[in-house]
Amino acid sequence: MFAVINDYVSRCANFSPDDLAVFNRLLKAKSVKRKQLLLRQGEVCDFEAYIVKGCIRTYYIDENGSEVILQFAVEDWWVSDIGSFHEHKPSLLYIEAMEDSELLTLNPSRKEELLAKVPKFERVFRLMVQRHLSALEHRLIRTIAQTAEERYLEFVRQYPKIVLRVPQHYIASYLGMTPEFLSKVRKRLATRKD
Repeated sequence: MFAVINDYVSRCANFSPDDLAVFNRLLKAKSVKRKQLLLRQGEVCDFEAYIVKGCIRTYYIDENGSEVILQFAVEDWWVSDIGSFHEHKPSLLYIEAMEDSELLTLNPSRKEELLAKVPKFERVFRLMVQRHLSALEHRLIRTIAQTAEERYLEFVRQYPKIVLRVPQHYIASYLGMTPEFLSKVRKRLATRKD
């Protein structure tokens, strides 16, 4: 189970077997069932989770009571509410398993212990935050500058595995459109391919 996460962190920095042993000792394995909530709005997020197997979604409930999906996360990705985790403030988000999932988690105290014992892990977490911020910026730009069709095509191109694993109404929410509108977009695109 640790081989995949060790490979992930080793892409960011060079770690000795002893460094990785410290890291692996501090990780906690967690199995979650489909539809299980890992975090509810109002709770303080006490984990950063690496996904070994499964699919997770992060969302919030808007003023109309609708779910707005912010992120899908699959194997070899991390999921958390970064602000709640680091600032110890109640979350505005929900994090839910969309499939039975296997996770490796760090809580705040274990993460601090890791960073104290193996400072090179600061680089790993900095790179993760940079990648996350970059992805958010690109998503914001796409939302503002692209048509619905362009956003859908970009999503399919960028996340082909997710398209096959996630119901269309969730993809519509992520793309900022109704399921009915996404259905029309997909029909128009299919007509053009014929």
